Amino acid sequence: MRSITSKLTLAAATAAFLLGTAAPAFAQDASAPAATAPAMAMASAPTAKEQKAAAKKQARAQRKAERKAARAKNNAELKKLEDAGYKPANNDPNYPQNLQDAEKKAAAKGASQ
Repeated sequence: MRSITSKLTLAAATAAFLLGTAAPAFAQDASAPAATAPAMAMASAPTAKEQKAAAKKQARAQRKAERKAARAKNNAELKKLEDAGYKPANNDPNYPQNLQDAEKKAAAKGASQ
């Protein structure tokens, strides 16, 4: 008997909740279309959320461009060192000295050009 009563109470509460939330959706009057005209005009203007998304997209594009420029600079520097005789793929025990020699050659070569 208790389980039937509790099930009926739950069903009644659920129905009342659903009717309570659905009732405002059906309540419209004749002035509703006129009231939505300003809302339609505001819909064409970007919202704060859209502006924030655009700002994030712009910042992401700027960071990508900065990374691309930094990568190009690093690759150009490595190319210059390789042209001066540095070989990064070698497992050379004289690693720091070879790199320093290549840097000196590259600097001398760059100064003479």
